[in-house]
Amino acid sequence: MPVTISGTNGLTAPDGTVSAPPYAGSTVSTAGVYFPSSNTVAITTSSTQRLNIGSGGFCTYTGGASQNIASLTDGATITPDFTTANNFTVTLGGNRTLANPTSPTAGQSGIIYLVQDGTGSRTLSFGAYYKFPNGFAPTLTTTANAVDAVVYTVRSTTSITCQFIQNIG
Repeated sequence: MPVTISGTNGLTAPDGTVSAPPYAGSTVSTAGVYFPSSNTVAITTSSTQRLNIGSGGFCTYTGGASQNIASLTDGATITPDFTTANNFTVTLGGNRTLANPTSPTAGQSGIIYLVQDGTGSRTLSFGAYYKFPNGFAPTLTTTANAVDAVVYTVRSTTSITCQFIQNIG
């Protein structure tokens, strides 16, 4: 398959197929990028489409997807940076505030694990962006080493819809 470099179109190649992508590695021809339909880009590995980006900008995945769980730094005020991860964990060493995150993006979702230290009885207050059912922030499990979780979806840059899961381990 020839690849063409043009002054008006940039880099172009044939559309390719899932098992023969035009943009592939030099030694692995079954992994790469191809174009399955108009205005659609797909990534393939082992002759299987893994990621599809359609003309509307939506991504679909085939197979499993995972993300790391980023550790937050414990302190009087804990501020997640939503550009670094979607999933977080923090062990509370005292009574704390979970501040509004930096850089929330509408549609972003994830989970924040809240772990009591070996002493327990730690409390947590939440920034104004965190919105819980009925408008009430939850009370953490206070047992030493207890784990609670906040499952969230960013509705707007100043509103994060949350669900609290208490005492999960």
